[in-house]
Amino acid sequence: MRPPEAHGHNQRVSAAPRPDKARWTLSASIESVLLATSLFWAVAVNRQFFAAALQGQTAGNVRFVLASGAALVALHFLLLAPLATRWTLKPLLAVLLVGTAFASFFMAQFSVYLDPSMLRNVLRTDVHEARELFSWAMLPHLLLLAVLPLLLLWRVQLLPRRSWGRALALRLGSMALALVVLVAAVLSIFQPLASLMRNQKELRYLITPANYLWSLAAVAGLDARAAAGPKKAIGQDARQGPRASARTKPLLVVLVVGETARAANWGLNGYARATTPELAQLPVISFAQTTSCGTNTETSLPCMFAPVGRRDYDEATIRGSESLLPMLARAGVGVHWRDNQSGCKGVCDGVPSDQVIALNPPGLCADGRCFDEGLLTGLETRLQQAKGTQLLVLHQLGNHGPAYFRRYPPAFARFQPACESDDLRRCTQQQIVNAYDNALLYTDHVLAQLIQRLQAQAGQVDSAVLYVSDHGESLGENNLYLHGLPYAIAPDVQKRVPMLLWLSTGFPAAAGIDAACLRQRATQPAAHDHLFHTLLGLLDVRSSVYAADWDLTRDCRR
Repeated sequence: MRPPEAHGHNQRVSAAPRPDKARWTLSASIESVLLATSLFWAVAVNRQFFAAALQGQTAGNVRFVLASGAALVALHFLLLAPLATRWTLKPLLAVLLVGTAFASFFMAQFSVYLDPSMLRNVLRTDVHEARELFSWAMLPHLLLLAVLPLLLLWRVQLLPRRSWGRALALRLGSMALALVVLVAAVLSIFQPLASLMRNQKELRYLITPANYLWSLAAVAGLDARAAAGPKKAIGQDARQGPRASARTKPLLVVLVVGETARAANWGLNGYARATTPELAQLPVISFAQTTSCGTNTETSLPCMFAPVGRRDYDEATIRGSESLLPMLARAGVGVHWRDNQSGCKGVCDGVPSDQVIALNPPGLCADGRCFDEGLLTGLETRLQQAKGTQLLVLHQLGNHGPAYFRRYPPAFARFQPACESDDLRRCTQQQIVNAYDNALLYTDHVLAQLIQRLQAQAGQVDSAVLYVSDHGESLGENNLYLHGLPYAIAPDVQKRVPMLLWLSTGFPAAAGIDAACLRQRATQPAAHDHLFHTLLGLLDVRSSVYAADWDLTRDCRR
């Protein structure tokens, strides 16, 4: 048995703190860590919010900044406090610090708003798209806003555990105090804040990290409701019209869904540069005043294939219902979807589909991406085997940014110097435009090749090509890049898109359409809302969901 002196000596040695550990350790309560983190976010990652909120204000700026800053601190404290315990605090904050650093970087880099549609885009981005968005410019930002705070968080030692009752009382009291601060801060600037939020509702999607947390929850909730049951069928009475039985040749409509092509740079629309020289030599009908349903693919693509688009937009209804394609298939139309991007966003569910990368056309694919000419693989065979009424949908990679220079072969690098970096801010605006226009030049070539191959088989198949882009793009105007701004505040370059129609020599007679009349109709405004009903008209499919007023060909039928 050890003598008491020795036992006491051992106790004193074990209880003594290590000097190096104590020197680099911060002792704090959970509430103090939450408050510090909320204050850090309000100061470090909400510059876009304060800049947008203060724009146009001439008085009371200091008061507005202080009050809104206090509101942001209180808001984020209230969001974190119910989830923070001794066991969850550090993992929770670690995830949010990294996520917030990434979010604030992309918001600053591309002037995006993290609303639910943008979050859905982020969640649906594939590896190749994500890789193009990463750049060395991101590293200093992540070091300052993620790595350094994580190192500090790692050195925090939480204060000794309190009794359950005392801990609960302190947490509820701190949350009550935060709520009082939030309410008081809002009331102190209520008039300018209410006016701001009423006129610019999108500003709430600049409050970081509350913006992406709210949007993530909204997307998850909508997806959960959509997954709870089968999609609602539309047009169950759809059937082919009388022209189908009277045809002597198969009829094929090829719908080309473009990606990120904006009307402002489309040569057929009067752009100063010849970005569509091959199409200009063909008898195409250009709808020069076409408006998209959304400013990103996740919104526009499902909307384009829904009976009611932007004019009465309801995302839950659109995502909870079938698209046009299964409806056409039930009516006896042979439908096929071919994709050269990150998927059909649910539009092609239930119909045959394939991907260009899986077909691996020779000389057109590398590093998991393929040039859009791969969409035409096997077209001649499809034409030779065509029967009845067919719809072929080709989903382009098009002008998908920011790596516009990766979207076209070297032979189409006509406009120089072109930006050859994934980080657009390393290029001048003219270099960005040059690369973007080169990608449009390649789309022009792909569409011209498609039309020429169809015309070569016009004796065997009556065919039509309808091309429309899903949304436009910002190329640095007003310091905006890429796309995806909330629709209400998005510039026209993100909402105005090219659309054209080509008919083979036999198609007007087979479909009963006056091509000259269509050319006149093309001088008037059009929209994605017209696509659903125009396709029904071109394919001669009858249904109660058909709205004649939204069929671009209705007034041009014989």
